[in-house]
Amino acid sequence: MTSDTSQVDTPLSKLVGAKTAKALAGHLDLHTAGDLIYHFPRRYDERGEHTDIRSLDVGEQVTVLAQVHRTAVRPMRQRRGNLLEVTVGDDSGGTLTLTFFGNQAWRERELRPGRWGMFAGKVTEFRGRRQLNGPEYVLLGDSTDGEAAANEEVEEFAGALIPVYPAAAAVPTWVIARCVRVVLDTFTPPDDPLPTAVRVGRNLVGIGAALREIHRPSSKEELYRARRRLKWDEAFAVQVTLVQRKRRAADRPAQARPRRTGGLLDAFDARLPYELTPGQRRVGAEVTADLATGHPMHRLLQGEVGSGKTVVALRAMLQVVDAGGQAALLAPTEVLAAQHHRGMLDLLGPLAQAGELGGAEDATRVELVTGSLGAAARRRALAEVAQGRAGIVLGTHALLYEGVDFADLGLVVVDEQHRFGVEQRDALRAKADQPPHVLVMTATPIPRTVAMTVYGDLEVSTLAELPQGRSPITSHVVPAAEKPAFLDRAWRRVREEVAAGHQAYVVCPRIGEGPAGAEEEPPREDDNGRRPPVAVTEVAPLLAEGPLHGLRIGVLHGRLPADEKDAVMRSFAAGEVDVLVATTVVEVGVNVPNATVMIVLDADRFGVSQLHQLRGRVGRGAAAGLCLLVTEAVEGSSARERLDAVASTTDGFKLAELDLEQRREGDVLGATQSGRRSHLRLLSLLRDAELIRDARTEAIGLVEEDPELTRHPALAASVTALVDADRAEYLEKG
Repeated sequence: MTSDTSQVDTPLSKLVGAKTAKALAGHLDLHTAGDLIYHFPRRYDERGEHTDIRSLDVGEQVTVLAQVHRTAVRPMRQRRGNLLEVTVGDDSGGTLTLTFFGNQAWRERELRPGRWGMFAGKVTEFRGRRQLNGPEYVLLGDSTDGEAAANEEVEEFAGALIPVYPAAAAVPTWVIARCVRVVLDTFTPPDDPLPTAVRVGRNLVGIGAALREIHRPSSKEELYRARRRLKWDEAFAVQVTLVQRKRRAADRPAQARPRRTGGLLDAFDARLPYELTPGQRRVGAEVTADLATGHPMHRLLQGEVGSGKTVVALRAMLQVVDAGGQAALLAPTEVLAAQHHRGMLDLLGPLAQAGELGGAEDATRVELVTGSLGAAARRRALAEVAQGRAGIVLGTHALLYEGVDFADLGLVVVDEQHRFGVEQRDALRAKADQPPHVLVMTATPIPRTVAMTVYGDLEVSTLAELPQGRSPITSHVVPAAEKPAFLDRAWRRVREEVAAGHQAYVVCPRIGEGPAGAEEEPPREDDNGRRPPVAVTEVAPLLAEGPLHGLRIGVLHGRLPADEKDAVMRSFAAGEVDVLVATTVVEVGVNVPNATVMIVLDADRFGVSQLHQLRGRVGRGAAAGLCLLVTEAVEGSSARERLDAVASTTDGFKLAELDLEQRREGDVLGATQSGRRSHLRLLSLLRDAELIRDARTEAIGLVEEDPELTRHPALAASVTALVDADRAEYLEKG
């Protein structure tokens, strides 16, 4: 059933029928004509052009355009009936086996050699051959059976560009193409949201033409123009949002916290046992200037692992304390919060001993607030915070709870900010009478375009050089399946380091059996038959009885009680433990300069940034660091290539770009966090860097003239659709 015209908010049930609409809604979250029209093709295939079957990964849901090479029927071994095997391929030389169970002579006649088709299913592997079991398919050409209707819209592109949509098993790409065709025939495009001056000045096609051409391209040139226009809409919406938020933040009042001569900060600088790096001095000057202004600082401090971010943050906190305020640091784990506490007490010495014998004259106090504090200790700590005697407060999520009150919260420092949700960060800011200054820190390097797109409303500071005394880290991939002797050598290397007086980490992706703890538990096994990832509680005893027999082995993971975690870390830091077998609880902030080697087991189960963070735990002292990435991933696989890339460079910015290429870039809008579809469908933060810069330039000019877009209602509506309130907050969080 169709209506004469359809708008963006017309329900699909009125256009494609109730049954199909229900499938689109249930499997792809597409409910209206607008949802479907903005469900853009993932790629475009051309008959005769290969789709590179060789590059398909096991476990991937795929749609391939391929030609039938041959068919074979053989009896099944385990049960009665026959098995039809169809070999399809492309001109890259790659082949794929399609298997159909049961007696299906009609299918053998249909899938005759030479026929081209689109085949959709999940890639599995059997005896070294990749295959699709019982795939959905539609044949291109002269089919006269029930697929004829589906062929109409596919054949429309025969010899030209065939759109391949993000699909589901129950809703293959050709069904989506048919629905898009129905909707496009009646669709009235929305008012063009881009201001005419921007559209003409940047030589962009109109919105109606762009939406039509992206689904039914008349040529590659027109498809390029359509994609460029729709990318502009995405980039412009994000940049307008960020420029608006930055402008509003600048208008909010905040308590200025200027530097005071002769205060704690001067005393701290005088007692530092080393010189600040030029980068630390430069960033420190930026932060000092920000804190002295009457609107909230909102600065991102990024730097490689070990670049000295904590000292920069501590100096900012002391400036705020000198100005009569308090500073709070929010850390993602109790291990990291406790380490910050010990480290800051060591650095500050008498400056942190207010009210104690030997304390400096204008000293402050540094309090630790975590969920594992005993009742008496918690009451004492909260009283120090509430009465303002504790100028510096360190803690985990426990800082966010009701009952943690500050006398005058002037600065919030968020360490490893990607670990915190928007609500958590805002809960801490809400504890201040006026908006506090905010400094967010990350050791995950961010490519410039990402910083501009995701953190566009923050000022970004970067610490590039490492402090004196840091040593280089060498990384190698250990192919355990292909060369088991290499793994034996890795364990001998650990023994050699321990014999030389050093220590080692062994990192596993999983804790072990038991209820879910503080860390996310990966599934016990995956759909493609891979064994479960190795676990701390299983690996530690095997090492103690085997290759590391006789060494002192400690265990650390998120399910341990807090006091036990702290005791293990203290023992390791004191040199009483030779080898620490741990999960990624050691990923951030753990600082043991005597640890020189790290072995990461099942390294292919970790992300690029995570591996980079992990290996930053070694090489923190005078001795060089070594990181061994143990994997069963075979040479040539995407997982192995990722590990080879990590081993080849310690440049975090290069690795961040690699990480971004391998992730869905739309996640920058928080789709993963919200559980909804991402609205960054076309924009590539790496490939479209110049377009994003241009969009930011236009956004700044437009928002200066019309801050709330009152003269551009279509643009305001488009921005709201692409970057709704939740996503706007996520952008601010980063």
